[in-house]
Amino acid sequence: MDGLRFAFGTLTVFPARITRWDRDAARAGMLSAPLAGLAVGLCSAAAGAAFLLLGSGPLLAAVATTAVPALLTRGLHLDGLADTADGLGSAKPAEDALRIMKQSDIGPFGVIALVLVLLAQVAALYELYGEGWVRGAVAAALAATVARLALTHASRHGVPAARPEGLGAIVAATVPTRSATLTTALVLVLGAATGLLLSPYDAVRDVLAVGAGLGAAALLLRRCVRRFGGVTGDVFGAVEETAATATLVALTLGSAG
Repeated sequence: MDGLRFAFGTLTVFPARITRWDRDAARAGMLSAPLAGLAVGLCSAAAGAAFLLLGSGPLLAAVATTAVPALLTRGLHLDGLADTADGLGSAKPAEDALRIMKQSDIGPFGVIALVLVLLAQVAALYELYGEGWVRGAVAAALAATVARLALTHASRHGVPAARPEGLGAIVAATVPTRSATLTTALVLVLGAATGLLLSPYDAVRDVLAVGAGLGAAALLLRRCVRRFGGVTGDVFGAVEETAATATLVALTLGSAG
């Protein structure tokens, strides 16, 4: 329960009072992160499906689906994406880049990253809702789950913290690699099972999309660790948004239509 409270209390706005703030709770919380993602994804899927069933069309359904996760996280992951983009784009030493990331304003790299990521998410969901409200809803839930699974991997052993304080410091290197692998296997099974509700082809497509989302997140994580010396709360936000976007885009590339 401490892990669930940690996951929901740090990654969502759902009412979850964090009772422990230590590395043991952080490890359990990061292993529980996909559950928090699933809850966010189901809410966003419900919003998009409701718009579509009410006759709004796939575009507004896609916008609603994209907006809900931002609301349910207070925009923290999008803010982390923007700050990380500014830090990576600054071409300054790690210490200066980290200082840029802590500033409250958003620079040009951050604006560009936000625009492109949100456009990609809306465009992908538009295509997926065009296949039917069930396909779009399943994609939204899967993408949100994979996005938080990427945080599990960003917290595994061997990934250091860039700063001695903050969320990155408390969760960095807390998750054993074996536990992260087991959690990934469970998400893959979930993706395959939900895909099978539609067709065997969709089951394969969902599994491949999970791999694409995690792969894109891993590339960004590696770049950030090399550039900043480790992870921060902002890096976690960037990893999460990257995984969600890559998962959705991969699902459209595998469209039967």
